[in-house]
Amino acid sequence: MVERDAELAIVDEALDQLTGPGPEAGGALLAFSGPAGLGKTTLLAELRRRAHARSCTVLAARGGEQEQSQPFHVARQLIQPQLAGTSEQELRAALGGWYSIVGPALGLCAPEQGPPPDPQGLRDGLDWVLTHLVVKRAPVTLVLDDAHWADPESLSWLAAFAPRAEHLPLLLVVAYRPDELPAHADAFRTLPGRAGQAPLPLAPLTQAAVAALVRNALGDHADDAFCKEAWAVTTGNPFEAVELTAKVRGRGLRPVEENAPQLADLAAAQRGSGLVARLERLGPSTVRFAWACAVLGTAIPQDIAARVAALGTEEAAGATTRLRDARILSAAGSTSDHEPETGLEFVHPLIATAIYRAIPDALRVALHGKAAAAVVDAGLGSSAAARHLLETHPENDPWVVRTLREAAGENLRAGAPDAARRQLARALREPPDFDERAAVLYELGCASLLTEPANTVNHLRAALAEPFDDPTLRQGIVIRLAQVLAHSDRLAEASESLAREIAQTPDVRARLRLQSEQFMWDAFNAAETDSPARSRRLARLADRLTGRDLTERYVIALRAWDACLRGEPVDVVLHHAGRVLERPFSWAHEDRGFEVPVLAAMVHMYADRPGRAEELFEAGTAEFERQGWRGAHLSFAYSLRAYIRYRRGRLVEAEELARSGLRLAERVGRRTPVHWYAIAILLTTLLARGRVDEAWELAQEHEFGAPFPAAVVFPDSQTVYAELLLARGEVRAAVAELEAVDRRLTPRGIQNPAWCPWQLHLARAVAADDPQRARTLAADAVRRARAFGAPSAIGQALRVAAEVAAPQDRTALLREAVTLLSASPAGYELARALAALGYGLRDADLLTAAVVTARECGADGLVEEATEILTGMGGALPAAPPRADWVTEEEIRAADLAVRSEKEPEPASPDWVLSAACRKLGTDRSGLRAALEAFARSST
Repeated sequence: MVERDAELAIVDEALDQLTGPGPEAGGALLAFSGPAGLGKTTLLAELRRRAHARSCTVLAARGGEQEQSQPFHVARQLIQPQLAGTSEQELRAALGGWYSIVGPALGLCAPEQGPPPDPQGLRDGLDWVLTHLVVKRAPVTLVLDDAHWADPESLSWLAAFAPRAEHLPLLLVVAYRPDELPAHADAFRTLPGRAGQAPLPLAPLTQAAVAALVRNALGDHADDAFCKEAWAVTTGNPFEAVELTAKVRGRGLRPVEENAPQLADLAAAQRGSGLVARLERLGPSTVRFAWACAVLGTAIPQDIAARVAALGTEEAAGATTRLRDARILSAAGSTSDHEPETGLEFVHPLIATAIYRAIPDALRVALHGKAAAAVVDAGLGSSAAARHLLETHPENDPWVVRTLREAAGENLRAGAPDAARRQLARALREPPDFDERAAVLYELGCASLLTEPANTVNHLRAALAEPFDDPTLRQGIVIRLAQVLAHSDRLAEASESLAREIAQTPDVRARLRLQSEQFMWDAFNAAETDSPARSRRLARLADRLTGRDLTERYVIALRAWDACLRGEPVDVVLHHAGRVLERPFSWAHEDRGFEVPVLAAMVHMYADRPGRAEELFEAGTAEFERQGWRGAHLSFAYSLRAYIRYRRGRLVEAEELARSGLRLAERVGRRTPVHWYAIAILLTTLLARGRVDEAWELAQEHEFGAPFPAAVVFPDSQTVYAELLLARGEVRAAVAELEAVDRRLTPRGIQNPAWCPWQLHLARAVAADDPQRARTLAADAVRRARAFGAPSAIGQALRVAAEVAAPQDRTALLREAVTLLSASPAGYELARALAALGYGLRDADLLTAAVVTARECGADGLVEEATEILTGMGGALPAAPPRADWVTEEEIRAADLAVRSEKEPEPASPDWVLSAACRKLGTDRSGLRAALEAFARSST
C-alpha cells in the first residue's frame, strides 16, 4: 500500500468508530472512487483484513462485468454465506415472515407457487434481513467492490439502504469507477457519511511512489531515470506499475537508464493487444481456458471452465498453473485467511475485460452457449445459464427457449421482473415453436406489467393475434390485457377488449369470468356511458348466482358495490356483501386483482359498519405483507384504512395512516391511481382537522387538481378539490367543480350522498346567493340518504339541510341529526351536529358535548370554534377527561341492552353511553349484535 495513508487513516477512524465503546460508537459510510487500476480492490482487501483484526463480521461482494444481468448476484454474495448450511427450519426462524419473499432472491429456497412479491416489497425484505443480520452479528463491515458492475436489483437496493448504516453497527464500504456507475446508484456519489462527507477519489501515484515500488521490487540500485520512465509509462497507475516491475524482473532487465526505453513496450504488453500476445505465447489450450474463464466471469469453477474450453482435468490444471505464473489468474490461496476461496479469479478486472474482448465474436457467442449448457449440467440451474444465453445468437433451439422461460419464471416469482423481461424477450427472438409463441408473449407481458405497461399492451395484443387453441391461455391473456389497460387509465379500452372476447366465448363459466372482469373495470370507469344499463344487467346476473365459486362471488361483490353507489337500501347492500363473505375472500389471489375484495370491504364503511370494514382490511393488509406486496397494494390498504378511520371520527389515526399511504404511493409515482387516493384521503382528513392552509399547500405540492383521473376514486377527487376550494373561500370555483361532478355522476346513477356528498357541498356553496336552490339540493340529498338508510349519511345530510334552511326549520333538523348520529359510528359528524345545535339553541351542555366529542376525534379546528362560542356564552371550558379507546364494561352493557330491546331511542334523548359504544365498536345500532360477537371473538 503506497501513498494510501490518508485513505487508511479514514478506514481506521471508521473502524474505531464502529468497534469503540460509548455513545459515539456506530456505523458509517465510505465510498472510494477512481478509474481502473488505481488500487480500489487492494484498498478494500486491506480494509477487510483490518476489520477481521477487530473481530468484525465481514460481508463481501464484488460486481462482475459478465454477471450484471444475473439478478441479486451481489445480494447473494453478501448474505448467502451467512445463512448457507442451515436447515429449512432454522432458515425459516431466521427470516421470519420474509422467508418466502427474500429466500428465492437470495438463492436460499425455491420460489413458491403464487403471486410474486413486488420489487419494493422485496427490497423491504432485504432491508429487514440485512438489518437483523447486522444486529445479530455486530459489528459488521459490508464491502462491495466494483459496484459499477453490480446487478441492478442488488445495487438499487444497497443504494437505498446505505443511509441506514449510520444508525446500525455497520460500516458500509463501496468502491466504483465513477464514469461507469449507473444512474440508479447515484446515491453512492453523495453519501452522507460521518467518516467522509463525499466519495473519496483515489489519486494516481506520484513519481516518488512509483520509484519506491520499483526499488522495493528490483532493488535499491534502480536509478532515477529508470524509475521516472516507469512512472511516465504507467501514468502513476498502481496496478500497471506493479505489473511492470514484475515483467522487468521476469525479463532479468537491469533497472538502469539505458534500459528505460524498453519500459514502454513492456507496459503495453500488460493491456490490450500486448496482453493478448503474451497470452497467446502460453499455448492454444491455455488460451482456450483463459477465454472460458473470461466468459464465466468471477468465482470461476475450474471444472466448468475446463468443460467450456474442451479440456481434460489435467490440461485444465496445467493451464491454470501457466495463467497464474503469467499473473493473469490470481495465485492459489491469495484470498484472505478469513475468507474461503470460491473459485478462480483474474488478477485484475482489466485483464478479464481485455481477454474477453479479444475473443473472436463468433467464438465468444459459441463459448457462451457452451457455458449455458455446462452450468445447467453442473446443477446451477436455468437462471445461471440465462445470462449466457442472452449473449448468444438465435438458432431456433427449443432448449434455449425452455431454459429462458424457466429462468424468467424463477426470476419473476423471486421479484426480479426486469430480468425476466430480458430473458423472455430473448426467448422470443430464438424464436419459440409456432404453438409456443403466444405463451411466451403472454409471459413477457406479465413480466413487463409493472415497468413497461405500454409494451405490455403490445405484447398481449400480439399474443392474441397468434393462432393457438388453448382457451385457458386466451382467457388469461385477455384478462391481463384488460388489467394493464385499466391500470394505465384506459378503462374504456379494458372493457371493450373484454366485451369482444365475451362475444366469442362459448363456455358458460369462462364467459362469466370475463363478465366479472368487465363489470369490475366498468365500475371503476368514471366516464362510463351506459352505467344504468350495466347496473341492471349486473343485478339480473348477480341475483340468480349462488356464490358457488370465486367468480360468482366476485360478481355478487360487484353487485353490492353497485347497489351502494346507486343508493339502494343499506339492507340490500349488506345482504349481497354477506353472501360474498360467508367464506374467506382472499385479497391476494394469484390470477385476480385485489379491487373486488376492497370494494366488498368498503361497502361496510358506507353502510355504517366501519368496524367490520377495518376487520376485513386488517386481514387483507396482512395478506399483502405476507406476499411482499409493499408498493401500490399496501398504499391502497393504508389510505383506505385511513378513510375508514376518518369516517369513524378518529382523525389523528386517519392522518397517520394517510401519510403512510402517501409515502408508499410516492414510490409508485405521482398522478397514478394510488397517488390520487392517498392525496384525496389525506386532504379530506386535514380539512376535518381544521388545517386548511396545510391542505392547500399539500394539494399544490402534489398537483392535485384538473385533469382528474379517468378511474373512479373514493372519496371523489373532484369533490374533495371543491371542498378544499370552499374551505378557502373560493366559492365560485367550488361551485363550478361541484356542478361538473353533478354532470359526471348523475347520468351514471351514482346518487348516494354517503359515497359522494357533492349535493351537500354545493348547497353550502350556493346558499348565500341562491338559498332556494341550496334548500332544494339539501332536501334531495336528505331524501337520497333516507333511501339508503345509513344513520351517518342521513345525519350529515340533515345537518347541512339545517345550515341552509330557514331559521325556524333548523332546530328540528339538527335534533334529528344528533339523535341519528349518536347511534352511529360517525364521531366527527356527531361533533359537528352537536356544535350546530348547541350554537342554535345557545345550549352550553350541547356545546360542551361538542367540544368533548371533537376533542376525542382530533378535530382541532372544530374544538377551537366550539370552545370560542362556549366561552363567549359564559360557559366553562370542559376538562379533558382521560379517553378510553377500548370499549368499557358500561358501554358493553348498554350495547347488549340495545340488542335485547326492540325499542328505538326517543329522538330527544340520545343515550350517550350507547353512542360511545357504537363509535368504538364501529357500527350503528342495527349492527350491534354482530359487532358484539366480533368483539367477543377478538377478546378471547
